[in-house]
Amino acid sequence: MHRVLPIAALLLALAAPATAGVRLEHVCTLEGQKEVRLTGLGLVVGLDGTGDGGKNLPAMRALAAALRLHDAPVLDPIELKDAANVAVVLIEATVPATGARRGQRLNCFVSSPMGASSLAGGRLLAAPLRIAEVGADVAVGVAAGPIVIQDPLAPLVGALPNGLILEEDFDVSFVGADAAGPYVTLQLDASHAGFGAATEVARAVNREFAFETGAEIALAAGPSAITVRIPPAYRPDPVRFAALLLAVSLERPDSRPRVVVNARTGTIVVTGEVELSPVAISHKTLTVDVGPPGGGFGGAGGGGPGGFRPLGEPEPVPRPQLESLLKALNQLRVPTADVIHILRELHASGKLHAEFVENG
Repeated sequence: MHRVLPIAALLLALAAPATAGVRLEHVCTLEGQKEVRLTGLGLVVGLDGTGDGGKNLPAMRALAAALRLHDAPVLDPIELKDAANVAVVLIEATVPATGARRGQRLNCFVSSPMGASSLAGGRLLAAPLRIAEVGADVAVGVAAGPIVIQDPLAPLVGALPNGLILEEDFDVSFVGADAAGPYVTLQLDASHAGFGAATEVARAVNREFAFETGAEIALAAGPSAITVRIPPAYRPDPVRFAALLLAVSLERPDSRPRVVVNARTGTIVVTGEVELSPVAISHKTLTVDVGPPGGGFGGAGGGGPGGFRPLGEPEPVPRPQLESLLKALNQLRVPTADVIHILRELHASGKLHAEFVENG
């Protein structure tokens, strides 16, 4: 028989000490590896009266242009007054950070910006996509095909699985060079970036290649960047060196304490040991005292060394850390929405010593 736990206990994730090394590829990317956004404008046909409608002039102009391409010019816009089976859509696609080659197929997505009520059952006519940059006017792919509505509650957004065919190569250029020779740059992801983490990565790389090179090849260039010189033996094959480099293991990857909340889903995620400064919390009918080491706080009845306790409770919960506070709030059955409100205020007051991220 399964035991149902309170929601706050289910949604609280606390970082635990790693028992095995973490590969660099899980916390780093190589400079030059980046996703490329592609966008375009297209026309969906075959809708069952749920399109933009004949009175929507932009949609009708797009339809007239499509008909001209097929040698069926429209002489008078009145001819399209009943064209409720077409819709203008915005098209988006993403080339992965690993790159892609000409002829490769990728997923793309469409959304209606005008008067359509649903894209269900529609088919996208062939439409060019361009890189989402100012001044980019060369088509790099063509999207076409049937639209799949993934969420019945959002019929104006659809997907085209493998609906984009690339017309250009997207190569990953990750090797740089200067007077000292070729190099690559490791970039720590935002959740691990920091001076300590960058130093730890450089130390791990130097330790891994010390036997082969006899010298240090990695240097932390900042909190999120580590420059790594390519040893002479690997210069003819930098891809192999990159593979070996990203396979280097970190024993204890450093990461900043972080609190991530999502009010929409009621999720609270805590990484690391998040500490709190002494503070008295009063929210609705709830009053909780976060005391300093060695005593209470501000006469609010904190008691105990660094204790948390609801007023009236005889025994404080030890240690002024967020983990203890969340457990206390969970025991009091405080709703998750109220817990998130408390976390917001703790962050705004400067009493929450961690990065605070709110999603949703």
